[in-house]
Amino acid sequence: MEAASGRETPGEQNAAADGIDLRQPELYVNRQLSLLEFNARVLEQARDPAMPLLERLRFLCISSTNLDEFFEIRVAGLKQVYELGSTQTDADNRTPQEVLRAISARAHELVDLQYRVLNEELTPALAEQGIRFIRRGDWTEAQREWVRSFFEDSLLPVLSPLGLDPAHPFPRILNKSLNFIVSLDGKDAFGRNSGMAVVQAPRALPRLIRLPAEVSESEHEFVFLSSIIHACVDDLFTGMQVNGCYQFRVTRNSDLYVDEEEVDDLLVAMEGELQSRRYGDAVRLEVAANCPTKLARFLLDEFELEEEDLYQVDGPVNLNRLMAVVDGTDRPSLGFPGFTPGIPADIARSSSIFKLLRAQDVLLHHPFQSFAPVIDFLRQAAKDSKVLAIKQTLYRTGPDSAIVDALVVAARAGKEVTVVIELRARFDEEDNIKLANRLQDAGAHVVYGVVGHKTHAKMVLVVRREDQTLRNYVHLGTGNYHARTARLYTDYGLMTSDPAIGADMHKIFQQLTSLGKVSRLNKLLESPFTLYDGLMRMIEDEAEHAANGHPARIIIKVNSLVEPRFIRALYAASQAGVQIDLIVRGMCCLRPGVVGVSENIRVRSIIGRFLEHTRVYYFANKGKPRLYLSSADCMERNFFRRVETGFPIDQPPLQQQVLNDLEAYLRDTALAWLMAEDGSYRRAEPDDDAEAFSSQAALLERLAERA
Repeated sequence: MEAASGRETPGEQNAAADGIDLRQPELYVNRQLSLLEFNARVLEQARDPAMPLLERLRFLCISSTNLDEFFEIRVAGLKQVYELGSTQTDADNRTPQEVLRAISARAHELVDLQYRVLNEELTPALAEQGIRFIRRGDWTEAQREWVRSFFEDSLLPVLSPLGLDPAHPFPRILNKSLNFIVSLDGKDAFGRNSGMAVVQAPRALPRLIRLPAEVSESEHEFVFLSSIIHACVDDLFTGMQVNGCYQFRVTRNSDLYVDEEEVDDLLVAMEGELQSRRYGDAVRLEVAANCPTKLARFLLDEFELEEEDLYQVDGPVNLNRLMAVVDGTDRPSLGFPGFTPGIPADIARSSSIFKLLRAQDVLLHHPFQSFAPVIDFLRQAAKDSKVLAIKQTLYRTGPDSAIVDALVVAARAGKEVTVVIELRARFDEEDNIKLANRLQDAGAHVVYGVVGHKTHAKMVLVVRREDQTLRNYVHLGTGNYHARTARLYTDYGLMTSDPAIGADMHKIFQQLTSLGKVSRLNKLLESPFTLYDGLMRMIEDEAEHAANGHPARIIIKVNSLVEPRFIRALYAASQAGVQIDLIVRGMCCLRPGVVGVSENIRVRSIIGRFLEHTRVYYFANKGKPRLYLSSADCMERNFFRRVETGFPIDQPPLQQQVLNDLEAYLRDTALAWLMAEDGSYRRAEPDDDAEAFSSQAALLERLAERA
């Protein structure tokens, strides 16, 4: 998808004059395949012996969860486009059918690797540490008796086997639920014999059951729920012969659709649509590796899927349920060392966040530095008699949120509290609906943003009366107001009382809650109006500096880089001589190192303990640096279909802080992956006998407190 304007940049015009077409498909990596490669890098963390063992298992689970979402959203969307007969292509010019075929081939490779990693690498290593998954064939007699008792007491009462015959058609299967297809012989009490039945495992049941101490050799021995059902399935079909019992799981389209122009109440419409997510169109079928072809084919037909949608797996069909082992095993030596997020000395010494922000800006880098000052900012605002109003955007906060607690306190205290909640935050819709209702009950004004544009910006505006004037205090972030992810994701947060930024924030909130034309902003860049054009202009300026013989450099750190015109602008800047470093965690459609096009561009991805989530845009600008942090990635949706902000870091000490962080990422030889011209990645390696350098470890050392 091209940008709305479609005009050529000066750099593109120069490239065209030199006979190089920057639009040629060979210069672009397919975005969906690039996302699969990101998941391959995540999976490789599970194979890294330098990682603590339980963290390796965690990365395996994350790779499984990522792949689930990839099918639920990406593959589902491509299938819809293909079935509608669309021939629309991305910049790489592949048709939906070609992309689906390539996805199937690569995804099958990744799934096979996931189970090899589990069975051949992690399971033996965990067993050496006394953490064992006991297979049916290895159960002792005592364990068999315990399993039988557990089945009769805890499972049998809640299982409902469903025979398949004309009066009992194939049941509706929940998205990603655990099920079994059972092959039978014989007749039941009514003389029926269809030969098949389905057993559905209720979601409330744990997928891993810890064996009690009296039948275990160690503290951490587990059996899979699927193993117990397999062992006792005969009890569900009295008097019949069970010939086989095989796990299966179906993944469905989980992208919610609400025609916002046709609904009167977005919240009510979203509540209704959430129910349909469980039964969307099937996009993938996983079955046990030993499932007979006939039964697998039967299931494919029931779900209207093709052979390329079938994934036969040697182990549990839902690997991410192994996260229960990671979270429930108290073995600190097998996990990452603990740490206490740091609190900047200026904040620790100050009794009032408002007094501190009148004197200086504060920049926090989570999770190395604590999220607590952000929560305290809102708590102080909620209780401060001089605070008149609080305005905030919420995209993801989690079900139990100290941020929301503070807003409720403020609203009940009679302050004007306005909250823009994005109900369409994917997979957080249900939590956000509950938060919206809670805030409304407390008396807050709750709105749901702008029709057709997700509100993805992370903003808080506090209006305080001081000496007969009103002063604005602001928090702007690259990540969500979610205390849990603030311990797992790297994000920046800026707190300031800069009058120009405060005035800009006031205008943006007016846009979100009211009606009116676009207002000119002083310092902030905003999607879908000025962020894209502003960044493009800074790229072009840097190219012009290089063309005029000045040293020129761009550093961009984002989650995804896919927007075609933005990529062409970077290609053109590279051709002009700009040195460009891109730190792109996930999708990257730009090809570095292409002769005559991107020889001056380097791309790296950082995959480590923390999910890299900061978005940073740096331009050297002839010694007068321009540095913006943002909630936006370099994607069409962020630039043109969302409300996003880009906020400048103007104070030299804070600029230097961010530059030091970027240089650490660019030095990384422990967590970094380097992208090649063909779109593949290889691990970065230290020079000669040098010790590997980890950017995240260095940031922990510099910013966090000792555990």
